[in-house]
Amino acid sequence: MLAQQRHELILRSLRADGPAAVGALAERLGVSQATIRRDLVQLDRAGRLTRVYGGAVSVADPDEPFAEVATVRVEEKDAIVARCAELIKDGDTILLDIGTTAHRLAYTLRGRALTVITSNLAVYEVLAEDSDIQLILLGGVVRRSYRSLVGFLTEDALRQVRADKLFLGTSGVRADGQVMDTTVVEVSIKRAMIAASEQIILLADATKFPGTGVARVCGPEDLDIVVTNTGADPATCARLRDAGVEVIEA
Repeated sequence: MLAQQRHELILRSLRADGPAAVGALAERLGVSQATIRRDLVQLDRAGRLTRVYGGAVSVADPDEPFAEVATVRVEEKDAIVARCAELIKDGDTILLDIGTTAHRLAYTLRGRALTVITSNLAVYEVLAEDSDIQLILLGGVVRRSYRSLVGFLTEDALRQVRADKLFLGTSGVRADGQVMDTTVVEVSIKRAMIAASEQIILLADATKFPGTGVARVCGPEDLDIVVTNTGADPATCARLRDAGVEVIEA
């Protein structure tokens, strides 16, 4: 395989699957780790990826910056957050996904006897000084534009924990109840969060019904509760209920 072909395959893999270790890339491409390391050095110098300890991460990130998203539909998010807070019992271990709604939910948890696990750096900042909360920050590569941690280190950490409840974010819910995301790099993390949790609670304001996205996170059969706003698409909500999902409209 020519070097140019390897380079394109490496970049495609990082864009599709997120940060990757040298060993994983070598196995995917069928070459030695030394070859991959040389390729990563060349691509990093060309500004086409960013080398990190043990691997590399794509420089492409088309998502809106976290700060911009945080100012959109604030009232709707707060209504959802209020209902979610009612679902949490003292003593629970909860897992908070990335996103601005989970960030706002974190403010309602202050002073409660909880264990909170998250890859959301904004959540960490809200709860870091709260002595009532046992806070577990998952490892990983920092995705600065959306203030999250991603990659194989995050997935490995999630395999070591168990949560009572997951509060999951989404880019949109399709009419058939499929939960989607626009950023492929986050999908494997969300799936690992689902696998690590007893109860899956989806946070989705009404504008995400029905929604679109390039990557499927899970189906309605994987959800227990969806918390949304009054006015969410009736047909999509009905499909979720038919699948046994409790739909709460805040």
